[in-house]
Amino acid sequence: MSSPSPLDAWENFYVIVGSSAAALIGLQFVVIALIAESRVKSSHREIAAFGTPTILHFCTVLFLGAVLSAPWQRLSYPSMVLEACGAAGVVYILAVIRRTRRQTGYIPVLEDWLWHVLFPLVAYSALLAAATVLERDPRPALFVIATSALILLYTGIHNSWDTVTYIVVERKPLQDRSTDRAE
Repeated sequence: MSSPSPLDAWENFYVIVGSSAAALIGLQFVVIALIAESRVKSSHREIAAFGTPTILHFCTVLFLGAVLSAPWQRLSYPSMVLEACGAAGVVYILAVIRRTRRQTGYIPVLEDWLWHVLFPLVAYSALLAAATVLERDPRPALFVIATSALILLYTGIHNSWDTVTYIVVERKPLQDRSTDRAE
């Protein structure tokens, strides 16, 4: 008889977190549709810098839920998958930095750099570090991985909300801008 996997205790956590991420992916598509309907001029560069990473963070959380809910025989297998995920996330955040600097439609403030760059970079770096020790020391590694998932989930929620409030409060549709100039 084999001993229970340390992943078994986390199954409900990842079902909840993964399901939440999946629902929020759908909600982010609604946000993008609102942008299109509001006739607010947004460039591909702005969406690549601020919208696409949010979807990726939600997808990562969904992926973590799937990986850590799978019936692995050995922890070395999910460890390798999570290492690759963490490394890819770090590289992706470096691309987000470049995209954010290249876009010209919005000047990011400190809060934007924290939520769009620093917090996800910390989450992906922590995921990578925890994945490297998962097989050797699973209990603390699993808590770090869970924390990374929550950071990415909350980052995505914050960034989606920030996008919606920016569109509603800060930017006016193109037709309203032309009447502002006429006055």
